[in-house]
Amino acid sequence: MKLSFLGAAHEVTGSCHFIEACGKKILVDCGMQQGQDDDTQELPVVPADIDYLFLTHAHIDHSGKLPLLSKMGFNGKIFTTVATGELCSIMLQDSAHIQEFEAEWKNRKRQRAGEDLYEPLYTIEDAQRIMKRFVTFEYNQIISVCDGIKIRFIDVGHLLGSASIEVWIEEEDTNKKLVFSGDIGNLNQPLIRDPQYITEADYVVMESTYGDRNHGPAPDYVQELADIIKETFDQGGNVVIPSFAVGRTQELLYFLRDIVNNNRIPGYSEIPVYVDSPLAVEATNVFNKNVKGYFDEEAMSLINQGINPITFPGLKISVTSDESKAINFDSRSKVIISASGMCDAGRIRHHLKHNLWRAESTIVFVGFQAIGTLGRSLLEGTKTVKLFGESITVNANIVRLHGISGHADQAGLLRWLSAFEQKPKRVFVVHGEASVCDSFAALLQDQGYDAMAPNLQASFDLATNTCLETGVLPEPKKVKETTRVSGVFQRLVNAGQRLMAVIRHNEGGANKDLAKFADQINSLCDKWDR
Repeated sequence: MKLSFLGAAHEVTGSCHFIEACGKKILVDCGMQQGQDDDTQELPVVPADIDYLFLTHAHIDHSGKLPLLSKMGFNGKIFTTVATGELCSIMLQDSAHIQEFEAEWKNRKRQRAGEDLYEPLYTIEDAQRIMKRFVTFEYNQIISVCDGIKIRFIDVGHLLGSASIEVWIEEEDTNKKLVFSGDIGNLNQPLIRDPQYITEADYVVMESTYGDRNHGPAPDYVQELADIIKETFDQGGNVVIPSFAVGRTQELLYFLRDIVNNNRIPGYSEIPVYVDSPLAVEATNVFNKNVKGYFDEEAMSLINQGINPITFPGLKISVTSDESKAINFDSRSKVIISASGMCDAGRIRHHLKHNLWRAESTIVFVGFQAIGTLGRSLLEGTKTVKLFGESITVNANIVRLHGISGHADQAGLLRWLSAFEQKPKRVFVVHGEASVCDSFAALLQDQGYDAMAPNLQASFDLATNTCLETGVLPEPKKVKETTRVSGVFQRLVNAGQRLMAVIRHNEGGANKDLAKFADQINSLCDKWDR
């Protein structure tokens, strides 16, 4: 009866834990690591040897390697919630689509040079194939996985369908219960329920993303957003919101429905709102299908009154490229929600091009912006950006809605853990930056818990509560001496990704224009292919 840590140990992303019990090999999550090249996204196990996989939720840092498992020979079953399965069906194909386009871009030069072609991490076909391995359940069902192993999914309030997983193991004369927290949600998120609590476990594996801080009092998001819209509309501008397609976009629609239906912006009888992200549209459809058992009391009360909590008069959905382009020909002041949330790809870049230079417009950030992204640069006050080869002066108002988070803060993590009626034999702290994992584990020790932050590849005998392998710390990100040169090269890579986005955006354009565009690209490639 063994537990090993194969990902998100002293790291935030790449969640993957490994159980060996009752003659079976089981993964809990198999997520993609962020901030790494695809070449480094190795699988920590032999996929064909895995019997089962338990999935906490659909976010790519927990599910992103599932198509790679399929590609490499996994034929087991994936157990998760109904909503998580439906979100994975769109998110994994979207991830595969990105992998294929990046591979196509990398292979252009390799092909001309006679080099071996770069293989995408996985393909859309791999993503479609892995979905056939899913077996889905509602919350709170006790599921017999095999002789000696049972599980149950408990709503953890992080994302639609997200769950903590209770695992009961009976092996010979030994009985143990494990709980994997998954990503623990923040209180009072719109639409979905607050985290549900578990009262007993021998071992707990818990996240620590915000284990070193508290969010502070929650602001009035609805009123704050309404004030921003009114001020911008009064000036004749647009409100542009870069947003993550799954989860955050639906929260924004919930806020906007309240604003529109309750006339929170005096003087404006009509508030045009565009959602311009195909993935967000698909995700919203999944939200609308999975209501009962997933939405909170407030959202269900609206539904019981015949009110859809994430739609309202004036909401327009853009799916095709032509529909997206048409938004910028609408002369009215409007709200535009588009992906990607960090502004490094997707249709949001077109809307930024059309609005950043306008002093009367406002760009509203509603999520974390990583270092090196366009979104981070805008928040830090950059005065000029380059979009599609054109320098754009930043005249628009740049604002941020503070406090929106899908992760519990330190107080929320402690609240979740305190629900256990007796302290677990051991608490394993994972899914946090190295310093945060260690500090949160130390905090738990001060409160009387036997807690530790395991290293990567560490393993433990659950029958005896002993460490079998201490593992290793994840390799720190290498900082080259040629940091400046590397940064410039990354700019070049980003420019190439932007070019692919522009190409996709022009799909369906006039043949004459597309031919001219292709000639210009080929001419540029000929100049630099040396």
